[in-house]
Amino acid sequence: MVSNYLTRDNFGMYAHSAPGPGPALMGADTLLGNDVYNKQGEDLGDIKEFMIDMATGKVAYAVLSFGGLLGMGDKLFAVPWAAMTLDTVEKRFTLDVPKPTLKDAPGFDKDHWPSMSDRTWAGGVHKFYGTPYLND
Repeated sequence: MVSNYLTRDNFGMYAHSAPGPGPALMGADTLLGNDVYNKQGEDLGDIKEFMIDMATGKVAYAVLSFGGLLGMGDKLFAVPWAAMTLDTVEKRFTLDVPKPTLKDAPGFDKDHWPSMSDRTWAGGVHKFYGTPYLND
């Protein structure tokens, strides 16, 4: 089943192309569950959560669920917000990572979340995705 911001739009925010929400300003709830693909068109999973930096109010990470079957055994990944782009044509996120490479990304399971504010952990995640770590 396709899950994107149009299918999750309970308020009709994105129904019209007139000025208003989307794609420059979007509701977080409509983005949860959105599909994530790479540039090769491979399905990498879907967005399970957004981690907000409470000091800046900015999205620090999107939590991507990948692998498993029917939600069981999924591996979770904190993907830096800067590593993803919103594909407004396909109505999904794009992450420029080959699928086999993602299997080696720093990940965790739902019962063992990392300390995402740990500078060493965060630096490793940003290095893996090639995004700047702004706390340096």
